[in-house]
Amino acid sequence: MDKFFIKNLSIIFFIFVPIFFLWHPNWLGFLDVQPYWPLFWLLPWSMINGSIKGLIFGLFLGLILDSLTMDNNFSQIPGLILCGFLFGRIKLHSDNLVGHFRFGLISSFGSFLCGTIYFLQILFKNFSDSAFLLFIPSLQNILAEVFLTGFFAPLICSHLLRMFKFSRRKFK
Repeated sequence: MDKFFIKNLSIIFFIFVPIFFLWHPNWLGFLDVQPYWPLFWLLPWSMINGSIKGLIFGLFLGLILDSLTMDNNFSQIPGLILCGFLFGRIKLHSDNLVGHFRFGLISSFGSFLCGTIYFLQILFKNFSDSAFLLFIPSLQNILAEVFLTGFFAPLICSHLLRMFKFSRRKFK
């Protein structure tokens, strides 16, 4: 039984992503905004498994998260596909201190990319010259999400990367 859990550790944590996405623990928020939870799993998994698998699991993760949200007009799929592909192109290094800070910067960039793509979908669908100023608070939400994702990423991503590498090495 332990071998099953260790071998499928990344898939087990994949199941927890939608749970955190829907749960939104308030004590981790800032300005009523949460970190972008899917990137915490997608970054270390894509770094280990490569860009093609990162693209595919970005698609799966986007499909799952889009099916859980009530709003069917906008999709998280394009941002997660792009992030999965880009994260898979990043190589692992042995310097742990730089790696921790790098997780924060890369996750911040991915959160900004996903938030901007989602914002542009909303902007193009609801664009009119008279209502343009109504979308300004969305930029504040994107920046708060970028900050929180970059703040928590070194802690979460480094532990997930260590666990994913351990489970992959254990059963190779």
